[in-house]
Amino acid sequence: MHKPQIKIPATYMRGGTSKGVFFRLADLPTAAQQPGPERDAMLLRVIGSPDPYGKHTDGMGGATSSTSKTVILSPSSQANHDVDYLFGQVAIDKAFIDWSGNCGNLTSAVGSFAVSSGLVDRSRVPENGTAVVRIWQANIKKTIIAHVPISNGEVQESGDFELDGVTFPAAEVPIEFLDPADGEGAMFPTGNLIDDLHVPNVGTFKATMINAGIPTIFVNAADIGYVGTELQGAINENPEALAFFEKLRAYGALQMGLISDVSEAEARQHTPKIAFVAPPASYVSSSGKNIAAEAIDLNVRALSMGKLHHAMMGTAAVAIGTTAAVPGTLVNLAAGGGDRTAVTFGHPSGTLRVGAEAKQVAGNWQVTKAIMSRSARVLMEGWVRIPPINP
Repeated sequence: MHKPQIKIPATYMRGGTSKGVFFRLADLPTAAQQPGPERDAMLLRVIGSPDPYGKHTDGMGGATSSTSKTVILSPSSQANHDVDYLFGQVAIDKAFIDWSGNCGNLTSAVGSFAVSSGLVDRSRVPENGTAVVRIWQANIKKTIIAHVPISNGEVQESGDFELDGVTFPAAEVPIEFLDPADGEGAMFPTGNLIDDLHVPNVGTFKATMINAGIPTIFVNAADIGYVGTELQGAINENPEALAFFEKLRAYGALQMGLISDVSEAEARQHTPKIAFVAPPASYVSSSGKNIAAEAIDLNVRALSMGKLHHAMMGTAAVAIGTTAAVPGTLVNLAAGGGDRTAVTFGHPSGTLRVGAEAKQVAGNWQVTKAIMSRSARVLMEGWVRIPPINP
């Protein structure tokens, strides 16, 4: 006798250039309300992983790193916060969920979901205006502020804000990432703005390694044979290129102290990110839009979960803005050097502007916050159904 499917309240949302399945912690099956194999098994089945076909036909995932995401929200355990936000990046072809980092894009949907689902006290939600949602990002233990537009007491999702990488306009949701650097503001884990990244049997490359938004390794496009205007096909259709970037990422993770042996990088796909930068140059985006060199400060391309991202991860955008604000880093130099409080960078889908302010305190660089705008909307809400599972 086969048991019926499990029915779990869920909401499918787009946030920025990502989308994922959102849950309230209290709505999960009892065994999945705590971290562990039961929770992971449930979320893997929701998304449809592991899928050797790489299509996610039998799940809610979209078969890309941007669309294979899960979010669990609950009333905040922290003082002066509204909601706790836990993010799980689901691997596509492996039975693995990476809990090591945040998703900056989905952060814009967290504020909206929190208001709509009653996780934000109604006294903090105006009839018309902006609800300031104080988010505790539980993966990285940081505060994020989402400014959610409200109309007639409800979250406003429609609007004319356009975001490259998203097909249709929506309402703008400004996001502030407070103290985005890791470890009490120590942004550069090696102590250097530029390091020599040595990859055995491959070469040595100049690199800026930073913990801000998400741990990220930046290298110069020209040093690794690229120009910085590449689209997804140039990287993702080349297995040798993907293997090369994974080696860079693994040895960079080792040098950053995130892993103790390069073999551990395979089980830590979400962090760090690997990205390459170049001075501004004109190109045609993936949607056919002409991006003029004069409209951007630099070009950046970043990989997520082993593939070149179609736009830019929100957390990586925080890393870009933060690194650009520190004179002498590779990102700062690609943007022309000097003091900067904001940059507009080109990515495969278009452009994005991100702001950050950096200062030196006792010889160490600190950033108080990074700011960017995204948009979000509910795609579907109700219940997600999965067969009974055994972790």
